[in-house]
Amino acid sequence: MNRESGRYKGKRIIQGGRTQVRTVLYMAMMSAMQSNPIFKATYQRLLEAGKPKKVAIIACVRKMVVILNSMLRDGTMWDENMAKN
Repeated sequence: MNRESGRYKGKRIIQGGRTQVRTVLYMAMMSAMQSNPIFKATYQRLLEAGKPKKVAIIACVRKMVVILNSMLRDGTMWDENMAKN
């Protein structure tokens, strides 16, 4: 949800949707950032670019979902080289 009116631009927040799914994905990413070098590097790169921590985590969650969807589509296992793209 964005808070904008005219020239005013407020903070955007996540609201609505599936709270349980969002919570599970968030916690999965917190664990993945500690053990997976791909997600850890992505998170650090976003922080160095000046992104807030929660924004960086959610961006990594989206990257994880895209990778998992492509793995299901192709019927493949985790490949670190695939995840670097």
